Amino acid sequence: MRPQVVPPNPRGIPPAGEPDFSLVVGGPLYQLYLGTKLASTALDLVIRRMLVIALICWLPLLVLTIAAGQFVSGVAIPFARDPEVHIKLLLAVPLLIGAEKLVHERIRIVVLQFRQRNIISDQHFPQYKEFIASSMRVRNSMLIEISLLVLVIVAGFWMWRENLSLTLSGVTISSWYAVDQGSGPHLTAAGKYYAFVSLSIFRFLLLRWYFRLLIWYRFLWDVRSLPLQLNLYHPDRAGGLGFLTISLVAFSPVFVAQTTALAGIIYARILYAGNQLTDFKVEIAGALVFCILVVTFPLSFFVVQLERSGRIAKREFGVLSSRYVDAFRDKWVKGNVPPGESLLGTPDMQSLADLANSFNVVMGMNVLPVTKKALIRLLLAIGAPLIPLILTLIPLQEIVMRLFKMMF
Repeated sequence: MRPQVVPPNPRGIPPAGEPDFSLVVGGPLYQLYLGTKLASTALDLVIRRMLVIALICWLPLLVLTIAAGQFVSGVAIPFARDPEVHIKLLLAVPLLIGAEKLVHERIRIVVLQFRQRNIISDQHFPQYKEFIASSMRVRNSMLIEISLLVLVIVAGFWMWRENLSLTLSGVTISSWYAVDQGSGPHLTAAGKYYAFVSLSIFRFLLLRWYFRLLIWYRFLWDVRSLPLQLNLYHPDRAGGLGFLTISLVAFSPVFVAQTTALAGIIYARILYAGNQLTDFKVEIAGALVFCILVVTFPLSFFVVQLERSGRIAKREFGVLSSRYVDAFRDKWVKGNVPPGESLLGTPDMQSLADLANSFNVVMGMNVLPVTKKALIRLLLAIGAPLIPLILTLIPLQEIVMRLFKMMF
């Protein structure tokens, strides 16, 4: 039985009777947003959240380093000249916060399309609703978010302390957050705030996104278990599941934030530890591949159903095509044309061309509901924060001069 068509809704607000899915609107942190007037129920006030949380992470460091005389001098790496801290707290953290609005709106629309496109039947709608309800219960778990917070404070600080300071030629470089007092590097007041508060907030926001991604994985895995009513001849060449590509756009700011933070780390190493950009080619390549795989992996859950649907579509359309071309040949090649019908201007030729185009669509059906164009756009977005690092190898002036010579 085909389900009743759910009318399209560009805002992603489900109609009456349809379950609402959001990876963002729920959980302890969301309730904290509401209680502190940093968000409305619709996740508005994005700019306010981005500014307030970024300033909570960064502003006390500014005050403490000024008070300690380590803002622009006093140590080898003063606060004002540390690109890692500014990029991480003033760019990456706001990106992680701002991603919430985009993910809420885009993923909501994605989930709603399972019904809008008749992929979930009325018969299996109760199971589908339970999958959504189960995902929302996990999203709202206070225990999980508290555990994540404890994890980033304890394990995160331990991991960071192992790489507390930079070294150049085996000599420890004193910085605004850690000063070498002869017995090894010791955290300054600003360093303690950075380690226990600023970095904990950054790590918590990042780890919380991976928790949400796991919820997304789980939901798609559950949906995959249903007998989906895929449209074998859908022009998206993915059985009608092409809308899942939207999830790549939705989650991209989360991974842009990570490569932004990575760019800050690498730039600091180049400035103060004597490294070159080429020293980090493995880390950069690994980060890009990891981000692409994480965001596209759940789309592979539908490979078996799409491969099976592709085989069926090719067989069915192959039979239909054979019948049509046999009739076309019999009529126009063998001369069995009805009296008075002329070859000139006949719609049969256009129909034959349309059949060929449709056959190409069916034969090109993908086993992954994602296009090459979408993957390239995702790669460019994630890799964009790393591009300015090229200026550490080739000065901007030289790049401009080379371009000028090529053009003129």
